[in-house]
Amino acid sequence: MHRPDDHPDPNRWRALWVTLVAGFMTLLDVTIVAVALPSVQRDLHASAASVQWVVSGYALAFALTLVTAGRIGDTFGRRRVFLAALAAFVVFSAAAGAAPGIELLVVARLAQGVAAGSLAPQNSALIQQLFRGAERGRAFGLFGATVGVSSAVGPVVGGLILALAGSGGWRWIFYVNVPVGVLAFVLGLRLLPRVAPGGGRQRLDPVGVVLLGAGILALMLPLVLAEGGGIGRVWWLFPAGLLLLVAFAHWERWVTRRDGEPLLDPGLLTETRGYATGAGLAALYFVGFSGVWLVFALFFQNGLGYSPLLSGLAVTPFAVGSAAAAAVAGRLVERLGRLLTVWGLVAVMAGLGTTALLLWLVPSDRAVWFAAPALLVGGLGSGCVISPNITMTLRDVPVRMAGAAGGALQTGQRLGGAVGTAALPGLFHLTLNATHDDYREAVALSVGSGVAAMLCALTVAVLDLRRDRSGRAGRCPPERSHSHTHAGQG
Repeated sequence: MHRPDDHPDPNRWRALWVTLVAGFMTLLDVTIVAVALPSVQRDLHASAASVQWVVSGYALAFALTLVTAGRIGDTFGRRRVFLAALAAFVVFSAAAGAAPGIELLVVARLAQGVAAGSLAPQNSALIQQLFRGAERGRAFGLFGATVGVSSAVGPVVGGLILALAGSGGWRWIFYVNVPVGVLAFVLGLRLLPRVAPGGGRQRLDPVGVVLLGAGILALMLPLVLAEGGGIGRVWWLFPAGLLLLVAFAHWERWVTRRDGEPLLDPGLLTETRGYATGAGLAALYFVGFSGVWLVFALFFQNGLGYSPLLSGLAVTPFAVGSAAAAAVAGRLVERLGRLLTVWGLVAVMAGLGTTALLLWLVPSDRAVWFAAPALLVGGLGSGCVISPNITMTLRDVPVRMAGAAGGALQTGQRLGGAVGTAALPGLFHLTLNATHDDYREAVALSVGSGVAAMLCALTVAVLDLRRDRSGRAGRCPPERSHSHTHAGQG
């Protein structure tokens, strides 16, 4: 069999665009629904607690599925899993749009989240499979732009759909996935590569699946229930979740020592250059990155009286900067390496920190215009963080385990995002109560706390940069070290 290095797939760039469109759609659904919750609650006569599960249930199911689905893709073929997950996502999107009551809507969103979590790790794994060298950096740059921009533009797209669709418009937030998903499915059938599953790896480590799933569930459930006081009621799930993850790590090492097939190879963290650092950096960054969007929505809509569409448009400069920088950063990462993410983190912290100060100090009727340049700078910085970090985290991962590795990386991002979306809006509301509804002080303190989380990510990046420079002299070229794993994987 020829190696993919020798004969690159001629459809690889068109296949990439198919996967990016599908990935954008599933990631957009994490945030796009938030602006529609008041309409959903009113139309379906639902309680505030039950309607919150329309958002949090999707995010929870998404995170729980990632690693296992990535491993299934590594074992049985990424094309097969990608297409099955995409078809399921389309079906459950239609079911969510047609739901007659809140109970069926929540069930459809949970199923939609499972489908999205099954699709997501196949994206990064297919990039590993199809691209090499500088092309891989460019492909991950586009993938990183998809991850970053989908989170930032969700409120804009949701507000636009609600404005155009009128009464009952929230259903079109789900229905819009159907034509896009069907088109992506048809193109995926034609363009995604048919490659044999990898190397006879047919066992899925059910004990590992249960331990990891239970650990993630225990850590995330209090966070998704935070708005209703869930952290106070089920705080004990945090230490239980940590214990389950420790048990998972010991189990995976035990399986590996006996030449078994672990769900997540411990060598990813201990032997694969850059993986542990990149995964930790991503989790810390997403604490701040994910949380600030809900804070901005609360400030602009509740504090300034903006519509959902105007609220989304107010933060558009960040999305524009992120998209532009991510595509360029993918071309620069091979030359600049970790230095690029250090610069990016400094820029995004400066941009968001300046935005927090301006929203606090400038009169409310002019604050959004003053903040726009700072948000643009923050977006440019974010584009130099997410996509380069994905490239550096996954570039040395053997292709045979690319799906599980990509799933674990995104699981860390989802966990970080869950912490941020619970903590930063919670701090916003606490500040409002303490200051008698001073929205400007609340947004400044909450966004500033998000910047503090990014400072932790910057510390990780600087330490990794110093370690990388000190060890560069004796390092082998990354592609050469794992070239024996490339053939026949997919």
